[in-house]
Amino acid sequence: MADCIFCKIASGELPSDKVYEDDEVVAFRDIAPQAPTHILVIPREHIESAAKISPDNSRLAARCLEAVARLAASEGLDGGFRIVSNVGGDGGQTVGHLHFHLLGGRKLGERLA
Repeated sequence: MADCIFCKIASGELPSDKVYEDDEVVAFRDIAPQAPTHILVIPREHIESAAKISPDNSRLAARCLEAVARLAASEGLDGGFRIVSNVGGDGGQTVGHLHFHLLGGRKLGERLA
């Protein structure tokens, strides 16, 4: 999608602090981290949100979660971590491209809201 900031990051058109990439997934550090480790994991293919995951594209969501597991290990998040995917305006989604927040590096609170 031409105007999607995450599509531009995935294509290399916009810079980011990439920590992982392959043919289907890109991961980069969040520019406004909410924890010592805050990485965004996205599919290269534009999917609007988790609400748009379908049988045709669900393998990309699975590939993102596989990347989350690898990144959590490489970041030393042995004590635990959080994965968040916001959906829609009421869910706090600010970029209309499926993405997973990997948060960790400190004890996180039990509450999300």
